Amino acid sequence: MERNVDYNTERTTLVLPEYGRAIQQMVDHAMTIEDRDERQRCAETIVALMKNMQDSHCDQDELTHKLWNHLAVMSSYKLDIDYPVEIERHSADTDKRDVIPYPQKKIHKRHYGAIVEELASKLTDIESEDERMELTRLIANCMKRDLANWNRDAMDEEKILEDLANYTDGKVALQVGEVDFISDNEALNSSVSQGGKKKKKKGY
Repeated sequence: MERNVDYNTERTTLVLPEYGRAIQQMVDHAMTIEDRDERQRCAETIVALMKNMQDSHCDQDELTHKLWNHLAVMSSYKLDIDYPVEIERHSADTDKRDVIPYPQKKIHKRHYGAIVEELASKLTDIESEDERMELTRLIANCMKRDLANWNRDAMDEEKILEDLANYTDGKVALQVGEVDFISDNEALNSSVSQGGKKKKKKGY
């Protein structure tokens, strides 16, 4: 039995690795949204999630300024939205001052990774229902892309939502028709563009 395995060394280098691949995938997705209002909402949801990953005791104005600038950096300054702060062009290295420590805990499902688990656990902290649904859609599609990276035959949207429900202790329980999933082809194309040619590993 052979299974496609995605090696981290084969993936593209993250611009700001402290936010993890899932956040970068969300930023990449935001840049593909044609409708400007929807693109704006997506960007605001991403920043809200990035904010939840930060120390809540830091200066909020400074944090907001930093996060929007980090969003711009991760999009290589190509995300066309209305930024609520002044965007300062820096190199990626300049914007790595405050590194978010990678979660040092057991990963329940390795094909999703610790960052996706961390993101999913933040869903119930989002007060706005619209923002929470948008974040749910982004996370679910990140999970689908991760499954495409792990094993192209394992993309099961029902299983993704079941895993998402488990991550949130059943507080986010949705059916397939309630989430706007990307197509299988889009998930596969995304995995190829991120990882290049896949290697195969026997057994495992």
